[in-house]
Amino acid sequence: MSWSASFAPLRETNFRWYFAARFISTTGSMMAPIALAFAVLDVSNTASALGQVLAARSIPLVLFLLIGGVIADRIDRALVMQVSNLVAALTQGIVAWLVISGNAELWQLIVLEAINGTVAAASFPAMASVVPQLVPRNQLQPANVLLSMTRGGLAIIGPSIAALLVVTVGSGWALAVDALTWLIASLCLTRLHIPQRDRSGDAAPNMIRELKEGWSVFTGHTWLWVIVLAFGILNAIHAGAWFTLGPVVAKATIGEKGWGYAVSAEAIGLLLMTVVMLRVSLRFPLRAGMLGMTCFAVPLLMLGVDPHLLPLIGATFIAGAGMEVFGIGWSLAMQENIDEAVLSRAYSYDALGSFVAMPLGQLVYGPLGSWFGYRDVLVVSAIVYAAVALVTLTSKSVRDLERVQLEKVS
Repeated sequence: MSWSASFAPLRETNFRWYFAARFISTTGSMMAPIALAFAVLDVSNTASALGQVLAARSIPLVLFLLIGGVIADRIDRALVMQVSNLVAALTQGIVAWLVISGNAELWQLIVLEAINGTVAAASFPAMASVVPQLVPRNQLQPANVLLSMTRGGLAIIGPSIAALLVVTVGSGWALAVDALTWLIASLCLTRLHIPQRDRSGDAAPNMIRELKEGWSVFTGHTWLWVIVLAFGILNAIHAGAWFTLGPVVAKATIGEKGWGYAVSAEAIGLLLMTVVMLRVSLRFPLRAGMLGMTCFAVPLLMLGVDPHLLPLIGATFIAGAGMEVFGIGWSLAMQENIDEAVLSRAYSYDALGSFVAMPLGQLVYGPLGSWFGYRDVLVVSAIVYAAVALVTLTSKSVRDLERVQLEKVS
């Protein structure tokens, strides 16, 4: 793939505006966790209060994902994203005002973040499924890579910007910046002009029927449900072993700074792999992706056996690169093989299977570490992680899913 082909999607007007909107809103999204955390602690300086606010957003996000998928398949996806971004701007703006004015109370933050999570449940399926409507099919890989590149880059610098704003002007103003990014992103999305789908032959809207249609698509593609089933386990391990037990082990071995370096190395590996993906085409996206996912078992194993800083940094860098290969491969598999009319619902079932597993891992791994020892649990988790990722490749539908034959991008 030439450099000209790599940036070809940016020649598409619709994609340029969508890319601008995603870049701006992602800037705010990467800042928001830091800004919100310190805003909550300004109001109620307890970990339980912060947990309540975070849960207030994540619970409706999970509960309404399937409904969000139906909405995004039924209504114009650009409109869904515009409205969602406006509501996100409004809720974060109110939170910012409450914190800045000194009038914020915990229940207010909980209610506002619950609204934020609800609209995110609609915007996520729309955002994930709209790309095939913005670029020709032979530009799907570079389009997804460009989006991933901005996400990876902002994941590195966004939290630092938020922390700087919190320290200099306060958490409320940091949230105000986040609200502004959502507002500007919504304005960018008004410039999208996506041809309306022909719905003359569609049946009358029916939520239950449309959810069943999405479920039929999900279960009708073996590679889809096999991967989602696998990630139910992989995400539980990632959230529990890496993010729950990892910091505890790191504190006693490589230290807090060392852990920060290791986590940052993962993000850098992900970002640099997006540059590689601008030049390399994936013929078998899921085969390459699941092989890439097995790389994460290495830093897990190292953390459990005998963590040393430099080798662990190298391992997490490679793991981040492998995860990016899967991310691009998964987007291509979904966007090329699922009918665009039901793509949002397919993404919502995918996300539901992934998101539900994360809190489970966070809740279970603490007690497991206490009962069996943190390091032993990490070692077993690494073995299970690699085994699950590799077992998916025994499925022919996963292993041999091939890219749609496309014309060369000029």
